[in-house]
Amino acid sequence: MPCTERTGALIQERRFLFRIKDNDAAYTLIELTVVVFLIGIMLALAVPRIQDSFLSDDLKTATRRLIGRIREYRVQAVQEQKDYQLHFDIESNEYWWEGLSPKKDSTTEKKVQGGRKVFTLPGNIRILDVQLQGSGKESMDNVIVRFTKKGYVEPAVIHIGTKADNAHTIVLSPFLSTVKTYDEYIDIDSMESGSFSSQ
Repeated sequence: MPCTERTGALIQERRFLFRIKDNDAAYTLIELTVVVFLIGIMLALAVPRIQDSFLSDDLKTATRRLIGRIREYRVQAVQEQKDYQLHFDIESNEYWWEGLSPKKDSTTEKKVQGGRKVFTLPGNIRILDVQLQGSGKESMDNVIVRFTKKGYVEPAVIHIGTKADNAHTIVLSPFLSTVKTYDEYIDIDSMESGSFSSQ
């Protein structure tokens, strides 16, 4: 029965080969521990950056929305030939837009008309402060930026962000229809003194 012996030997040889392949395919506890350790290090380095990018995305989105509304308000003031005010309530982290019309008497006071749609910044993004040219920094009050029917806007610097080291600066120029933005906190005094170079 040479054929049976030969078949038995082949079966034994194949079992031996499969057993070796099975043992080679497995991972040792040391290899698994090293991989888990490396993944932990990579996550420890990546998670703070991911959190900052999500926060930065909220800040960029809030900045773009505010700039878009400012441009829209300026155009609306010219189209309707009416003065408007952009209010910033820094304490409650809200801003809104109101149209003005002159009072019927001879005073230069203006009267607020109609309701208002209040906007709030998303998440933990805050209105840090609003600086009006000549009146200094306002950080806890209701600050008003005026838009005229001729397209002029009161010069102002608006800071939004989570804190001063993670803030965006929005600069409103009185005669230019563009709104400048900076990805950092820039004081209006440094802009006026010329020590700040624009980007």
